[in-house]
Amino acid sequence: MSTIVISNIKATGETASRAVSGVAAAWVNFNGTGTIAVRDSMNVTSLTDLGIGQYTVTIGNDMASRDYSVGASGEYNGWTGPEQYSTNLVGSVKIYSISAANSAYDRDLLSSQIFGDLA
Repeated sequence: MSTIVISNIKATGETASRAVSGVAAAWVNFNGTGTIAVRDSMNVTSLTDLGIGQYTVTIGNDMASRDYSVGASGEYNGWTGPEQYSTNLVGSVKIYSISAANSAYDRDLLSSQIFGDLA
């Protein structure tokens, strides 16, 4: 496989280019209730259900270090609530879904985005 080295990208139809470093290293959209299931993803190999509102996202190609940024969001019955994350590892990140009452909560729709350098 060949490698193309670039510093900026611009998708078809976009008017502005952006730095490659601003592109997500991995992302996932999944069902967090009942039997969890990935709806769509990039550079994510699996999910693990750790209990109510707790999930591990396994990254396909490891991150270069634990110093990366994670964003997460979720929705349940039309209500979008806060999500938290912790325990960044180079090959996975744990996502915690929290209700408005600050307790663990399963959600119909969860997503997570990971930004940083790949190993």
